[in-house]
This record gives sequence, structure tokens and C-alpha cells, in this order.
Amino acid sequence: MKVLKFGGSSLADAPRYLRVNDISTATHQTDGAAVVLSAPKGVTNALSLLCEQAAAGEDFHPLFEKLTSTVTGIADALNEELSGFAHADVTDFIQAQLRVLNQHLDGIKLLGVAPDNIAAGILSIGEYISVTLFSGILTAKGVKNRIIDPVTYILAEGEYLDSIADVSLSKARFTDVPVDGSELLVMPGFVAANEAGEKVTLGRNGSDYSAAILAACIDASCCEIWTDVDGVYNADPNQVEGAVLLDKLTYQEAMELSYFGAKVLHPKTIGPIAQHHIPCLIRNTLNPAAPGTLISNEASEKWTSVKGISQLENVTMFNVAGPGLKGMVGMASRVFEVMSNANISISLITQSSSEYSISFCIQSKDADRALSLLEDAFALELQNQLLDPIEVRHDLAIVTLVGDGMRHAKGLAARFFNSLAQARVNNVAIAQGSSERSISTVIENKRAKKAVKVIHQNFFSDRHTIDVFLVGCGNVGTELLSQIAKQQPALLNRNIQLRVYGIANSRKLLLNSQGIDLNQDWKPALDAASEGLSVERLQQFVNDNSLVNPVIVDCTSHDAIAQQYVDMMENGFHVVTPNKKANTSSIDYYRKLKKTALSTNRQYLYETTVGAGLPVIDNLQKLFSAGDVLHRFEGILSGSLSYVFGKLEEGMSLSQATGSAKDNGYTEPDPRDDLSGMDVARKLLIMAREADLDLELSDIEIESVLPAGFAEDCSIDEFMTQLPELDAEFAKRVDTAKAEGKVLRYIGSIEGDKCKVTIEAVPASNPLSQVKDGENALAINSDYYQPIPYVIRGYGAGGTVTAAGVFADILRTMPWKQMAH
Repeated sequence: MKVLKFGGSSLADAPRYLRVNDISTATHQTDGAAVVLSAPKGVTNALSLLCEQAAAGEDFHPLFEKLTSTVTGIADALNEELSGFAHADVTDFIQAQLRVLNQHLDGIKLLGVAPDNIAAGILSIGEYISVTLFSGILTAKGVKNRIIDPVTYILAEGEYLDSIADVSLSKARFTDVPVDGSELLVMPGFVAANEAGEKVTLGRNGSDYSAAILAACIDASCCEIWTDVDGVYNADPNQVEGAVLLDKLTYQEAMELSYFGAKVLHPKTIGPIAQHHIPCLIRNTLNPAAPGTLISNEASEKWTSVKGISQLENVTMFNVAGPGLKGMVGMASRVFEVMSNANISISLITQSSSEYSISFCIQSKDADRALSLLEDAFALELQNQLLDPIEVRHDLAIVTLVGDGMRHAKGLAARFFNSLAQARVNNVAIAQGSSERSISTVIENKRAKKAVKVIHQNFFSDRHTIDVFLVGCGNVGTELLSQIAKQQPALLNRNIQLRVYGIANSRKLLLNSQGIDLNQDWKPALDAASEGLSVERLQQFVNDNSLVNPVIVDCTSHDAIAQQYVDMMENGFHVVTPNKKANTSSIDYYRKLKKTALSTNRQYLYETTVGAGLPVIDNLQKLFSAGDVLHRFEGILSGSLSYVFGKLEEGMSLSQATGSAKDNGYTEPDPRDDLSGMDVARKLLIMAREADLDLELSDIEIESVLPAGFAEDCSIDEFMTQLPELDAEFAKRVDTAKAEGKVLRYIGSIEGDKCKVTIEAVPASNPLSQVKDGENALAINSDYYQPIPYVIRGYGAGGTVTAAGVFADILRTMPWKQMAH
């Protein structure tokens, strides 16, 4: 005979009761079945709330009427669906239960409290209604059945609302229960009786526990727990995308997972089935064809090492410490005796090797009581300073890695703690059992979800995640979003999940916890956003959504954003930017950026600040890290001025060439930033600082295309209107160079510790004479590259190539993921 347990959404309405009937009778026909039922969905919560309302003196009648409507509504619906359904008998039973409930609630209201023995009877009403409804269905279908009252058969001890069954004594009471399959047995879960015959309940997930007890008492061939999920996953699928369904767990693995918070199982449930070696199958009522997860002595052949990750939230840690613990026999036993006598369960224990302190974790709901009891028990030691004041840390969680095969795999602990470091999680305490079947860490409650996601990614997934927040929706930013949208299929094929969770401009911040759909027009949603950009708001969003690898991409040219990069990295964000303002700020800020990136293990990537999409910075860093020394550098560093000076060579005026460059998106939003030479100077300073030159922007000698003070205080449009005033004078310089067989080029150079930006007339023999149309060219003379320089050449202007360079930098944030293999 098999025991089948149903609860939760399986018993939400009449159609689902009928589905449970179909599953149960099919099993009964082949193996014989005993069915354990929870209350109809929501009923137990309603009963609990009714007790609270009555005890508080509130009007409980609206909720009472809603409860009445729920349970009688199921009976009425079954009566319409089934011929022969004993509607009158079932309704009479329900009404009798509700009358008793109403009387109890009136009494509770008078007392101002719900005594535990009364509450136990009230909270179990739903289970008795459920089995009465189900028995009515079976009888109407012609299935012989028997309702077993656990008050008669299951003996338990402990508190009225959280008792533990004595399986051996209970088993002796089942001698008169037919287990030959002649009758389908139906039993309400969650309920038992104490030695005095009083009704008690079995605590959280009590119906699952009841099923395990019944399976042990009747020597069932299998215990099936039917839920609303396909089985046990290696992490909570509601929190971890890509959580994997496990095919098999040993009893020991199931116990570890359930003890540390796996929601499908409860430790109480595992005990009886493990003791009597009864296989347990977790299955889905809404998907009966799914194979489920088998819990037995049989180990999985598919998952041979780590099986799963669980988290136990709302934990409080106590630390009992002081000189009185050192060498004092029996102090630890006294601590735990206090907890045992108070029926407070301890989740985790650690003790320092110096014997100076003992730490343990309990559920937060018991924390105040535990502290009071400990202070009473050790009052003398505390008074005489043999013990320090008892330290209590709240708002913690326990995250546990579980698997029978962990003892045979090397380096798992290192990967586990590397994952926590990657998630920027501090370990409050660490515990590992001697069986090496699990390793646990105590961490802040608010970081538990993120920790589990990172651990799962590193142990069970080859997928990299990149969580992007874009600041700046101009030419480059908009093009970047377009490239990300187009590349999604290719990224997923490479196991890269890149989502844009936030887009911001100078006024608004758009956030979406599911990721912003870049294939739709996101601009109206940004315009309608009600909040502005701040690092604190982004960090809150990251924490609320447990994002693993957040990256802020700054596609603005604003100094105010650049000055926040240190704050961004300290708050856990990688920073990717084409904005040159940060790296050309003071040398002290530049050093602070580098130091912060190193100390926080965050990537600070700015390849596109020099040469747009060309790999300039990366190649320089590789050369210098390999010991190379820069002697001389010269090059055309501005794609916009490359374009402008090339057009001058072709006969355009300065204003025409600048207008064309602006229209083609080659210039900065304000072309004066290019023509002033400041943009090239900033790029030159970035390269000089990469070469370890301690220079400031003011140290760079700049020859501007524009005369000093020209159109400084007007708008961009006014500047473009005034620019033709310079055409004639500049045309003379072009003609003079042409007469000498030369062309004008805007060149930045570094020699020794000197940097300068100049307009130079270069002959046709100079390779830079051929660089135009938006190209960049850089020649590096160094210890390794002489006399022939190392040359990098290619397009260095325009939104498309700059966005592509930024995109490449974003993808470089992946190496911070600790690889699983």
C-alpha cells in the first residue's frame, strides 16, 4: 500500500479535489492507497487569523462568513458535479464544525487569549472538513473508503501546537486498520493526540509529517508527497533562475536540505521514512506525468557531488563567551540544556578552539525568550564577569551546500567561499559536519538570496550573468542598447545572460526588475519615470532583486557622474565608460579609482576613452605589465579631427568640415570640445597616466584649432553660426602646407615626461598623412618596439564603433565570475 499526501493548491476548489480523487483511485487500483489531506487552501491561515482577531477583541464575523462561504462552496460545487454526492451529510458535518468554531471564538474573545489546547482543535478543523469532502467524493464514485481519525491512532508528545509523534507506540494502534487494499484509507493530516487523549497539532508542514508517520505505521511501500512543484530543486526556483530538478536524494541529503530551509520538505517528515527505509516520492498534482524526486537509500547517478543549496532565513545567533568557559567542564552542556528545556531548536553550533566562546543559531521568533533564559541560568557568572554580556545578532540567515559526494570532491569549500566573496557577502560563522555532507555559513539575512544565486551559478551553471544599468541615452548610449538587443540570441548561445535593468538620463531613472525590453520603445517609459538617478537607489534595486553581476555603464560626458565612480565600485558595481572626465581629473582621484577597483574586486573599464573601439588601453596595459617602458608616442587620437582635417585636405572649409563631422556623429555633442584640443589632451593624459607619468591636464601643452576666447560663452548653435569667421585664416594654413607638399594633421605626442597637442604639417612620407575620414593612428616606441614602432590604426569616431567598444568592455566583466570547473 502507498501513502499519498495532498495539500496546498491541490485542494483549492472542487475541480482540484476531483483531480486528487483521480490520482488516488488510480494508485488504489494497483497498489492500495492511504490518503492524507491538508485543509482546503487558505483555511488554516483563516482559522489562525480568526483566533488572533477574537483574542484581540476584534470583529471576526466577516472573516468567519468568508470561511463558511469557502468550505460550503466546495461542497456545493461537488454536489453539482457528482451524482450521488452525500451533500446533506457533508454540509451537516461542516455546519457542526463551524458552530463549534463560533462558540470557541466567542470564548476566546471573552478571555482575550486563545489557549493552546483550544487553538489546536480550531486549527485542525480544516483537515477534518477536507477528509469529509474527499470521502464524499469517493463514496459517490463507488470507492469503498474509511476515514481514520489520528486522535485515535497517533500518539504524540510536546506542545499542543508543535508535537512530535511516537511512531513505535502509534504503530501498535494500527492493528485494526486494513492495509490489504480492500478500502481506500483517508486521514486528516496535521493532527494527533497526547497521552491524555487531547488533540494536538504537529507544527509546520504537519500534514507531510502525518503522511510519513502513517507510512511508517502501516509499512507502506512508498510515501508520495503531492505538491504544486515537480519535485525537489537544487535551489529555490522562485529565487534562482535555472534551478535544477533533482532526480534522487538520499535520506541524509534530504534531511540536510530540509533542515536548512528547503520549502518542499521538513525535517520531521524525513525522520519516520528514513528510520523505516520507506521511499518517498515528491510529485506535482498539477503535472502528474512528471517523474518527481525520489528520496531513498539510492544515490543519484546524475548528481554525484553537490546536490543543492538551501537557505534558512530569520535566524538569530547567540555568542556566549568569557574567561569562565576556558577549561570549565560542563559549561557547553549547561547552555544547550537551557535551550532543550525550553524546546528551542538549535540550527547551527560553532565553538572557538580556544574554548573562549560558543556560538549557536536559533529561529528569531525564539530569540527574546532564549536570551532571558540564558541570562537567568548564568546570572552568577555574568555578575562575576566570568562571562561577557551575551552577544545577540539578529537578521541573519544560514546558507548551506549539501551533497553526499562532497567528501570525495576537492576544493568545494574554496569554491563555496569564493562564491560568497564574489557576492560581497561576509561570513558571520561557519560550520561543517564531520560527515562532510554539508557546509554552512551564517550571513546577513538581506544578502542570502544573492548569495544563493551566485553559489548556484558557480556550482550548477555555466551561464554568466551581466546586469546592466545605462546612464546616458545619447548617440552612443542608444546605439549600445540597439547592439545589445540585436546580440541577445548570440549571447545566449555563448551562455551569457545580459539584461539591461536600468536606463537613466540627466533627469529620470527607469528600472524594471524583469529587465527592460529593448525591442520595444523604452523612451516613453523613461519619460514617465518618477525617480532620478542615485547610486543608493541602484544599490537598493540590486539588493532587492539579488542581482549577481551589476555593471554601471556611463555613456555621458558629465564630470558629476565621473566623480561617483569610486562610490559605485564601493557599492559593488563594475564601471564601464567612454567618459574621459574621471581619468583626466586630478591625479589623486585617478589613483583612487585604480586603488578602489583593486580593493573591491570590481572592474573599471575605459577602453573607449582613447581610440573609441580600438584596443589601445588594453594593449598599453599588457605592454607595461610585461615590463615595457614607453619612450615616445605620437598619433592622431581624435576621430572627429581626423575627419575634419581630411576634409580640409579635400577642399572643404573649416566650418563645412566641422558641420559635416557633427552631422555624422563624429564630434562630441559640443564640437568646441574637439576643436579646442581638450578632447585630444584628455586622451593623451589617459595614455600618459597608463605609462605611470604623474601628470595633470594643465601639464599638457595644447594648440587649439580655435583662437583663444572664440565663441566661448554662446550656445552650440550660435558657435556653429560664428565658426565661418575662421574659415579664411585656416584656409591660408592649409594652402601653405599644400604648397610645401604637406597636409595638416592634429597630433598628440608624448616624449619623456612631456605631452603636447599640436597642428602639424606633415609630408606625404609620414604615415600620419594618410590618416583621415575618422581614422585614428597611434605609434608607440618603447623598449620592446624600436626602431619600428607598435602601430594601432582604425576607425576611432562615431557612435557605432564607440558603442561596440563599450559593449566589449561590458562583456569583460565576466572574468570576475568564479568558474565552476
